[in-house]
Amino acid sequence: MANNLTARSSRTLWIDALSPDRASVLVQVLAISSFAVATALGAQVRIYLWEVPITLQTLFVYGSGLVLGARNGLLSMLLYLVLGMFLPVYAGSGHGIAYLMTAVSAGYLLGMPLSAYVIGLLGKRATGLLGDTVAVFAGSVVLFTCGVSWLHFAAAHTSWWYSIEVGWLRFVGFDLAKVLIVALAYRGLRSWRR
Repeated sequence: MANNLTARSSRTLWIDALSPDRASVLVQVLAISSFAVATALGAQVRIYLWEVPITLQTLFVYGSGLVLGARNGLLSMLLYLVLGMFLPVYAGSGHGIAYLMTAVSAGYLLGMPLSAYVIGLLGKRATGLLGDTVAVFAGSVVLFTCGVSWLHFAAAHTSWWYSIEVGWLRFVGFDLAKVLIVALAYRGLRSWRR
């Protein structure tokens, strides 16, 4: 019985094999690239109810921070932004530097690397579902702060309250669901051993 318990506890969590201090450079590059591509695919699922669409890409932004950690999560989202310089991977109808600098939703895009970084920093200290949820929620606040700030000026809104309403409040329910989905999925992944 004791041998069985020792063998089980000595097994590595497979998700920890993606962490920068354990993964080879090749594995890190593949993981960073995978999250960038997943974010691009998530951006193609979009519903326009307002100026800013509802997409699935934030699931992967948040997940990149938890799974890959602060540095690699940030790198993954920077790679996503770079892909958008050449390919139509953003949720909007354009790509390239001109689009990134003029789209009303560009603040959300530019906030993605910072969001993943914050989630990675806080997630490293998290020890359970509550900690993971708080880390992802903090990243969500960073993302929406960047997005709403940009939206206010790019869309020439006359009041900050209107920018907050259309750029954040209308998304709160959807985003809280995404925060919980990512935190629960991450905790589920951490329960698998190899």
